[in-house]
Amino acid sequence: MALRILTVGRKHESWVAEGIARYEKRLKKPFDVTWLPIPHSAREGDPARREESEALLAKLGGKHAGDFVILLDERGRNIDSPTLARTLQQPLDSSRNITLIIGGAYGVDETIQERADFVWSLSKLVFPHQLVRLILIEQLYRAQEIAGGRPYHHV
Repeated sequence: MALRILTVGRKHESWVAEGIARYEKRLKKPFDVTWLPIPHSAREGDPARREESEALLAKLGGKHAGDFVILLDERGRNIDSPTLARTLQQPLDSSRNITLIIGGAYGVDETIQERADFVWSLSKLVFPHQLVRLILIEQLYRAQEIAGGRPYHHV
């Protein structure tokens, strides 16, 4: 079992990489992650969204076709950390890999929306792409700790 994060855009900026590394060191199976960056499109608007979505779908094919897919999207469901922990634990308990998707600046098209098993909004606010990566990895660590009954998450 594994968690993969598909993300559109360049690699982590240094300030983000440091924060991500901090949480990655703490993650343990099955909550450890692999980052798979997809180059952002040189186009704008709908053509960019379409091109990036096709690249994301290609990464979901083959051996990852059965993955539980979580799309991060501002129009998704806003949940608390314990609900995220349960949402992640269900596919892991069923021996399914999880793929999380962070789309590009123009979002993703309906093919990705339809493929997603769960659409998750971090907030009604819109965050920079790099900050979303950092928030995501911290929330994955928090979910691991909640699932393990450890005291990192205070209610």
